[in-house]
Amino acid sequence: MEPHLAYLDAGSGSLIVQAVVAGTAGVVVAAKLYWRRLTSVFRRKTPAEPAAPVAEQPKATADRD
Repeated sequence: MEPHLAYLDAGSGSLIVQAVVAGTAGVVVAAKLYWRRLTSVFRRKTPAEPAAPVAEQPKATADRD
């Protein structure tokens, strides 16, 4: 009976590393989103700031020379 040897070339190794890094990043982003959703229940609501007044535009005059 012959032993079955697995061969991983450089492309396969980098693909595995890339998949692990992407999976880790996905888990971190998902955890951050769910953490914010969970803690938003306990945050104090701040009143909305009043909107800044809109500056008036100078009126155009028809008698310019």
